[in-house]
Amino acid sequence: MSQSETVIPLKIANAAQAVRHVFIRDLLLDAHIGVFRHEEGRTQPIRINIDLTVTDGGAPQGDQLEQVVDYHEVVQTVREIVDSGHVRLVETLAELVAARCLEDERVQVARVRIEKLAAIASAASVGVEIERLRANLDSSE
Repeated sequence: MSQSETVIPLKIANAAQAVRHVFIRDLLLDAHIGVFRHEEGRTQPIRINIDLTVTDGGAPQGDQLEQVVDYHEVVQTVREIVDSGHVRLVETLAELVAARCLEDERVQVARVRIEKLAAIASAASVGVEIERLRANLDSSE
């Protein structure tokens, strides 16, 4: 990243920067996840929340789905990741989801929160939230 470029923090929306906020709330899935023996060979419920800072040039022209980040496609991608096999750590799953979201060049920031809903009986949920920036990816090139 050059000195003239600025990092775009996660924004709900920002007209001056032509930033849109695409989000997915409370996506409930059953996942093969966990490091403990009792978590192997079975699924457990997880909740996923995703916030994406998207720069795509303002309002879509012609009302075409191809001109925006499609949340249906993001959900399908998350389902494919979850269905691909056992993941030991929620951190790993969050990183996989964030990386796939950032494959779309319009996505500048991906914040992913993954909660295991039945991991600890006395807690409503446990999990992790991460934020990854396109700038971090581009600076490593």
